[in-house]
Amino acid sequence: MLLQEEQYVVNWLSQYGALPRAQVVRMLQKPVRTAEKILRNLLRQGKIEDISGGYYVGLDAMCKPDQRTILAVWVLLKFIKQVEPMAHYPAVYPSQIFFLKENVGYEIVVLYEGEQSQLRLLQPQDDLKYIIVLPHISMAENLRLPNVPCLFATVDFQGGEEPQILFYSEENIHERISGSA
Repeated sequence: MLLQEEQYVVNWLSQYGALPRAQVVRMLQKPVRTAEKILRNLLRQGKIEDISGGYYVGLDAMCKPDQRTILAVWVLLKFIKQVEPMAHYPAVYPSQIFFLKENVGYEIVVLYEGEQSQLRLLQPQDDLKYIIVLPHISMAENLRLPNVPCLFATVDFQGGEEPQILFYSEENIHERISGSA
């Protein structure tokens, strides 16, 4: 029988597919050595596999990482201390992840260049907020936003294992874009 944290890891990998080892370690919210021990135990039991030389972990060696999901998980990790381990899961397209934080639902939507029209597919609800992840914040000025609160994020890999994530509100987008023009 798996320990609770081991069950979490298996569940997350079954939901999201292969994830970077660093993300799984952070999601466990344990000291790094403890989290690595949990992963080693799962590897030894054959419940998870190393992928790409151990950079990723997945349920099996053929599991392919999904880059949109990985970006969404990096954003989720900024809120992970306020989110229960099982209170996040894949969302309905075009969103990647849904999570509950303080009884409010959030959906993380990762858009690439030229995908602005995908926001029309969202089904906004009164008790839902969106976090829209963009390759660069200037892309926000061309978006037609749903009529619910939206927050924007950029994920910037600067050579480290973990990216820098910057958040912007709707109000501060316009200031930032007009200030940089």
